Parts: sequence; C-alpha cells; structure tokens
Amino acid sequence: MYFQWAPYVSAAQRRANARKEIAKRKKRGETIEPVVVEGRTIARTFWGKAWCDHLEQHCDFENRLPRGRAYVRNGSVVHLAIGEGRIDALVQGSSMYEVKLEIVALPKARWASVVSDCSGRIDSLVELLQGKVSDGVMRVVTHPTEGLFPSTKQLAMSCSCPDGAVMCKHVAATLYGVGARLDASPDLLFRLRRVDPTELIAKSVAKRRVARGATKGTKVIAENELADVFGIDLDEGEATAAPKVKRKAALAAKRGRRA
Repeated sequence: MYFQWAPYVSAAQRRANARKEIAKRKKRGETIEPVVVEGRTIARTFWGKAWCDHLEQHCDFENRLPRGRAYVRNGSVVHLAIGEGRIDALVQGSSMYEVKLEIVALPKARWASVVSDCSGRIDSLVELLQGKVSDGVMRVVTHPTEGLFPSTKQLAMSCSCPDGAVMCKHVAATLYGVGARLDASPDLLFRLRRVDPTELIAKSVAKRRVARGATKGTKVIAENELADVFGIDLDEGEATAAPKVKRKAALAAKRGRRA
C-alpha cells in the first residue's frame, strides 16, 4: 500500500488553523487548556526541567524529540489535560490531531520506597512542590528507574495522525507540554502517577514526632517528680496552675489567723 505524507504546513498557518479550531470547540462548550511557552525554554522549574531531562535521557526516540520541541514552542499543543493515569491533548499539525497517553500507576512498592527514602527530609508540601528540597530527595524522586517519572514501557501512546511511529512528533510535543505544565502545577505529576504527595510530608512529620518523644517523656517525668515533692495532684496541663491555687489558699488562711 502506498503511503502519502500530508502536505507541509508552516508554523504560522498551523497557529491560524489552531485558532479557528479552538474557537469552534469553545463554542461547543469544550474546555481548552493550551500550552504556552515563552521563548525557547520549555520548562523553568525543578519539576518541569526534571520531566524534560528524563524524557530526553531515558526515551528511545531521539529522532522524534526535536520535532516535538519545535511543535510545543510554536504553540501547536493547543490543549493538554492531565488526569489520573492519562494525558489528553490536541496538537495542530497539517490537521488537528488527538493525542492520548495512558500511564500505569506508580507501583505500590516503588512509592513506599520513595516515601521511606524521603522520610524526615521534607519540611512542607509547599517546599516539595516548589522543588526546595535537598539533593538527596531530588535524587530519590527523579531516579530514572525508581523515582516518580514513567519509563516508555509504562506509556501507552496513540495519535490520530497518519504517522505509524510509536512516538510521532505530536506525541513528543505532548510530552514536552507536560514538562511546561508542571512548571505551574507540579502536583499534577503525583495525580498522573496516582499517588498522594501528602504521604511524603506525613511520614516526615511522624518521624519528627517520634524524635521529640524523648523530650516530651522527660517533661512528664519532671512533672510527676514535682507532684511527689510538694504533695500536689497535677491534672494534665495544670502543672503550673495548681501550685498557685495552693499558695493563694495558704496566704488567705494566714491572713485569717492574723485577724
């Protein structure tokens, strides 16, 4: 069977076609979330850069990635939505193409390992999502095989274009678009892999509480010793209040005797 490539369409014409298609879809009530890249830098934050680095270093489609970068930079990814285990996109080429990516959930054992390795090393969810974490934590979450990013084997890729390649330029553009989207919403990575980032923080907080337990226990012992010495029954949280009451009562009785 003879295959004929679609005619070349310039970037300017693709943008014009995209605007028309977007207007039609919005008129039908569809939600459109375009990927907007300022300049040539696709991702600027820790999570976005880490996603793109992983894509370039650990994907076996080097010949497709440059075209994908060009497409996302010139605004051809006119819609991109990230959900639990899936990415849906519209990419303007010679026509408007639909891209669908399905990603397996992060294996439970792998997530448990990530949580364990990061335990006690993350101060807050905000700092985590801003990428303000230690180099050790960064190495854990971005590890090529044991971190949060999917391998190509965990990706099911499809595009409505006539290109029979597993990763066409439209799929590549979509994957780069994810990197750009993570700049603004890094929490989407955790949603995509179907894990809860608050578990990382909860584990760290729990570890700190255990560490503080020794100090708290010492305080309880000290309060018990104080009660034994002064013969005072201390209710929880009343270690300082109760002695004051006893002293006031003693003073009142003394004044009564003087009178």
